[in-house]
Amino acid sequence: MRPTRYPPELRRKALDLLADGEPVKKVAVALGLSDQTVYQWRRRHLPHLGRGGPEPSRVMDLRAARRRIAALESELTALRRATELLRDVVSPKGDSRQCT
Repeated sequence: MRPTRYPPELRRKALDLLADGEPVKKVAVALGLSDQTVYQWRRRHLPHLGRGGPEPSRVMDLRAARRRIAALESELTALRRATELLRDVVSPKGDSRQCT
């Protein structure tokens, strides 16, 4: 038995309804599809709805933010170290006397 091919518009409509929070059974009945087909589409195209985890775009945003935070912390560490080194060499009051 060959799987039935559904038009992309039907799949898109089902996925839109699922993304809006409609239950799988209700979407399947409304569009004349089997529950199993709708579950497969949801698992394949909307994985964040099945697991209860964050959306993929939010995961990528979090990764980018963590990379940026790590870079900034590294930069801050370097600046603090440079400040410590300069403190030993330069007078904090900026001594303006000429060296003789």
